[in-house]
Amino acid sequence: MNLLDQIDPSRIPQHVAIIMDGNGRWAEQRGNKRLFGHQNGVNAVRQAVEAAGKSGVKYLTLYAFSTENWSRPQDEVDGLMELLASSIGAEIDTLIQNGIQLRLIGRMQDLPEEVQRKLHLAVERTSQCQALTLVVALNYGARQEIADAARQMVLDCQRGAIGPADISPDTMRRYLYTAQIPDPELMIRTSGERRLSNFLLWQLAYTELHFCPVLWPDFCAADFYRALIDYQHRSRRFGGV
Repeated sequence: MNLLDQIDPSRIPQHVAIIMDGNGRWAEQRGNKRLFGHQNGVNAVRQAVEAAGKSGVKYLTLYAFSTENWSRPQDEVDGLMELLASSIGAEIDTLIQNGIQLRLIGRMQDLPEEVQRKLHLAVERTSQCQALTLVVALNYGARQEIADAARQMVLDCQRGAIGPADISPDTMRRYLYTAQIPDPELMIRTSGERRLSNFLLWQLAYTELHFCPVLWPDFCAADFYRALIDYQHRSRRFGGV
């Protein structure tokens, strides 16, 4: 029995999030620059998206570039921006053919204009796709997201759209970047690291965490299926008994 056959189709998480970690170490182990790892990580993205689609996951969120990543060497950041633009531009037709809708979360306005243009084109062209929603977190930081949400709530309070008594966890959810997206039931992090790294801090409150030892460029469909199987062995009680 292969791994996909071992998965209970009635217990598939609706939303899986992934911290794609280990590109730089993978490249350095091979005597190459860190960007080489990011370039080879593109195939792992394809593997994860394909596995999510085959298993019945409806939302897949990938942590592609954080607000902290700007502090990396300039040549790595520039190379990442070029890789993002070229990869997404090259994949638009494949996304449409497979019914995959692209959504973006993060501060897109701070990205290079050419990257923004190609990203928004991909979002527009895939907007009617319904098989799987691929959410890409770019220039994303959870603390910044929460601060942005709080700022907008204050502005809405000032103009009378809401009052202090209206503010609740459900209200906050509506102001987050992910307002129209369900919280992840499963979060996968590769490379063996065991931390959230400022990723979806609000949304991961009751998410099951799976830490995979492989570096991201080596991540494959089998690793995704193993994470689903691990998830299906968990008991989710949400603070109850």
